[in-house]
Amino acid sequence: MNNNFKTGVLLVNLGTPDSPEVKDVRKYLREFLMDGRVIDYPYIPRWMLVNLIIAPFRSPKSAKIYKELWTADGSPLKIYGMQNEVELQKRLPENFVVKLAMRYQSPSIENGLLALRDAGVSKIIVIPFFPQYASATTGSVFEEVGRVLKKWQTIPELKVISNFFDNEKLISGYVANARKMMKNETYEHFVFSYHGVPERHIKKGDHTGNQCRLGSCCNNITPANQFCYRAQCFATTRLLVQQLGLKEGSYTTSFQSRLGKEVWVQPYTEELVKSLASKGIKKVLAFSPAFVADCLETTLEVGEEYKELFEENGGETWHLVESLNNSENWIDLLEEMVLKN
Repeated sequence: MNNNFKTGVLLVNLGTPDSPEVKDVRKYLREFLMDGRVIDYPYIPRWMLVNLIIAPFRSPKSAKIYKELWTADGSPLKIYGMQNEVELQKRLPENFVVKLAMRYQSPSIENGLLALRDAGVSKIIVIPFFPQYASATTGSVFEEVGRVLKKWQTIPELKVISNFFDNEKLISGYVANARKMMKNETYEHFVFSYHGVPERHIKKGDHTGNQCRLGSCCNNITPANQFCYRAQCFATTRLLVQQLGLKEGSYTTSFQSRLGKEVWVQPYTEELVKSLASKGIKKVLAFSPAFVADCLETTLEVGEEYKELFEENGGETWHLVESLNNSENWIDLLEEMVLKN
């Protein structure tokens, strides 16, 4: 293509409240949880659950947690995203235009796409910041991009990155961060904690209705389960374990952030933490490979809440491996995805 034609790049992360104040956290929770791919109930029951129960009662508690996370410059997740936008723009040729967006709240996907259209791009590459595909994350980004673009008379060529769970640069980035910590400490066990989803989300992803067993079928990536979130999480763990040279039995893949009483993908990280401590394991190194940027779910949930839980049950050392954030590995990976597509 002639270099006079521009390519747009839309970087999309999940989102964050505009501030840690209760009103902004409530607004964020309402937008996030009203997404039919996040809570896949019919609209009226979902509206009642979110607006009459979850948002009003959870917002004050969540606001306190966000205040612990917040920095003088704002939400870490958004700060890292803005840095990613700047650093990637520097790396790419002049005929590329990079914009950051959030699936929920600001900057919005719609405003990001409009900015790319105003820049006169001929093609748009959308990169959701979720290594493993899930309907509630990457699928929701696909849907929102489609909602916006269907209103346009002229739609540029579009490429959306579905996943990058097995990308060499993703793996090497986490491995490099882990090795820094392993130089100074000998760990007895390694926990790879991924964000959880309800089991029904995984089963709904099996369009045949007879492939998904939520068991050993996730031990390998095959044509039948290539879009299975749980299988992709286990695949990421296998690659990290291989690169780190961990022994069989010294690591566990688990899932965090369970909401409500229904069954989510297992094993649950919270229960695993208690179990490890009760077995006499004293030193654990934890990873959050579903998150490329540190946020509430990594820094506070895995890094602090599980640490306290581990210590309460007899554990001694619980450390969290830093996410990719604005590292060179992560910018290398973003550049690679753009130029390949």
